[in-house]
Amino acid sequence: MVSAVQALDPLLKEGRDLTHRQGFLPQPVVRFTGRRDARGRLLDGFLTSFVNVSHVSPISGVEEYAEAFDCWLSVLSRIGLHARHVTLSGDLRVWHRREVSGVTLRFHHAGVGLGDIVLLWNANNPRRMAVDLGSGLERLAWARTRQPWPDLVHGPLTDHADTDVLDAVRTATLLLGHGIAPASRGAGAAVRRLTQSVPPGTALFGLSSLCRAYHRYWETFAPIKLGWPQVTTLLEREVSRGHVAVPRARIETRQGADAERQDPALSPVRG
Repeated sequence: MVSAVQALDPLLKEGRDLTHRQGFLPQPVVRFTGRRDARGRLLDGFLTSFVNVSHVSPISGVEEYAEAFDCWLSVLSRIGLHARHVTLSGDLRVWHRREVSGVTLRFHHAGVGLGDIVLLWNANNPRRMAVDLGSGLERLAWARTRQPWPDLVHGPLTDHADTDVLDAVRTATLLLGHGIAPASRGAGAAVRRLTQSVPPGTALFGLSSLCRAYHRYWETFAPIKLGWPQVTTLLEREVSRGHVAVPRARIETRQGADAERQDPALSPVRG
């Protein structure tokens, strides 16, 4: 699966008048950079996995960058997030990453960060421009409903387990479901890292109800290779093994485009 911003690679990195995909691209992503409190617990508004709702498109000028945001304001208004409560933050300093340069502005609704809108161009051919506008779906729902964050994300499961444990199972279900097996290195290390948050004894009582609920959620947005029974078996087996903690993988982010989609830069789940 190609991420939203990677869909623009031929245009932005190679300077060609071509994209892999464009338009509206909802996509589950995994992100370990969410903000945490002094005890290491995720703050409200942050998850290790979420649905990134992006709109990516080539543009011919800065005016179309502004038009893209104006269109997004109309979308927000239709779901009850009216423009009079929307604010922009950031600055116009240009960031650079290899062949790509850009400017990032973040937008908020009544104080809740919703996402960012990024103007991108090929550093060697600035006429090759694109816009990448994105929000975290869960954050949009949070701003719209103003429900308590744990209840919004986990529903009634919140009454039966620690929210960080639920978050770990939620993300592990996504990764395992897409065929990413636990390992000591690479993408599999992320699965193993997540299982460290699940008490080993939990697997003795079964994780099927959690896996089934989260599997159903993720399958709404993209087909999942493995069914929830297989995911449950893999997860329970891994949790029961009680692995020692593994080193945290280095997470690379695209400078200037990391925060309020949850906080993304994109890390798509690869199918």
